[in-house]
Amino acid sequence: MKKAYHYIASLGLVFAMMSCEKALEVSPRSEFSPGNVLTTESGIKALLFSAYAQAQTQTNSRYVINDSEVSTDMGFNTGGAENGQLIQLINFTWDPSLGTFNDDMWAPNYRTIRDANGVIENIDNVTAADAVKKLYKAEARVLRAQAYALLYNFFGPVPLRTSTTQPAELARATDAEILAFIEKEITESLADLPDPGKEEAYGRFNKGVANSILAKFFLNTKQWQKAANAAKAVMDFNYYALNPDFVGMFRIENEGAANKEMILVLQCRPEDPFGNWYQAGALPPAYKSSPQFPNFTYKATMSNFATQYRLRTAFTSSFAANDKRLQLICTSYVNSSNQTIDLSTGDNARSFKYWDNNTVGNNSGTDVPVYRYADILLTRAEALNELNGPTAEATALINQVRTRAGIPNLPTADAATKEAFRAAILRERGWEFVSEGKRREDLIRQGTFISLAQARGVANAKPERVLFPIPQVEIDANKLCVQNPGY
Repeated sequence: MKKAYHYIASLGLVFAMMSCEKALEVSPRSEFSPGNVLTTESGIKALLFSAYAQAQTQTNSRYVINDSEVSTDMGFNTGGAENGQLIQLINFTWDPSLGTFNDDMWAPNYRTIRDANGVIENIDNVTAADAVKKLYKAEARVLRAQAYALLYNFFGPVPLRTSTTQPAELARATDAEILAFIEKEITESLADLPDPGKEEAYGRFNKGVANSILAKFFLNTKQWQKAANAAKAVMDFNYYALNPDFVGMFRIENEGAANKEMILVLQCRPEDPFGNWYQAGALPPAYKSSPQFPNFTYKATMSNFATQYRLRTAFTSSFAANDKRLQLICTSYVNSSNQTIDLSTGDNARSFKYWDNNTVGNNSGTDVPVYRYADILLTRAEALNELNGPTAEATALINQVRTRAGIPNLPTADAATKEAFRAAILRERGWEFVSEGKRREDLIRQGTFISLAQARGVANAKPERVLFPIPQVEIDANKLCVQNPGY
């Protein structure tokens, strides 16, 4: 009974999750009484959507991006109250009490896991067609696996909660246990998911999404052959493709199922409390306009945060001058006093990947990519290089991305050895995915996260800081959960 009431309380979060799907019809209200909420198709679907909502909207996009960039050679931050948290990530001085570790990484993923577990546990009791029950269970298992993959990237092995009836105190899984669990959950669910484009609504998981989760999970855990295979599975659907317009593909008018580059996104709407807040922090002080962005009309009703989301000059100066991806990085602007301000030096350039003329206060409606097709191409290229060196296929894959960016094919010297190609892939991923929250995992995978921080003079960049600490609130609540070394 308590479990049912707990789920009912969470269902109010779900209905704003997907812009392409109407709210569920919940009459008669008796369907949501504690005794039968988890036996009806509408009830179990609402719980499944709650799991989606936790994964999609409970973490504000600015944290998704900044938490994985300001500790790297890409991102920087100054000013405002938010800098009190981000400066700890910049200087590697974080400790288990830092709020973002629980609020934006640990808790949202475990809420997804909680709701997914409820679906999986109760799906057999639902009165619905077998095909529907298989679909909902498959979606729940992949949502749960994705949450564990994210937790693993941040913290390493974590407690493996696979049931709502497990005790509150639970030891962390072993590395082997959690890796095997994530792979098994997704691979066993693939058959019951629809092909790309066949899902009931945009944002629901399909085989392309599931294989993309697998591809990135295998890549980040250096399971090269499996990563190459999963990326190839996505490619073989012949459904996804590079958007020919790099700059335009992030605009609101190009969002949705028609944009075949976007495999999965964090869906944002200006009317939602968890819209995309990144642009409000990327705007420089007293911003009025920029000749680089003539189509972006700043309005006094739009927020301009005191905190400043900035990019490191060493990173922005590494782009080729004719790289189209550079067009989304603001390096000068006109302020409210009609002065032209240069942002090209002093770690002061800004990513304008997410500008939106319909921003309301903090909230932009621009979606944030989670997986897009360029990532799949570069994932397979990197995995193939780690297996066999810079093959012709691996080089052709990276060149697809470079051609779309308007720059020449990979120089011969960058494809001469495995080491040279590895460095080239890392550079390419930086240019391609700026302000998409991928840089920390890329540097960790390639073994340069700590060394690059040390080269920047970060004294506290110690080897054990490739993992964040388990949040202190979890350590206090779960006495069997042992803290990561060094904390």
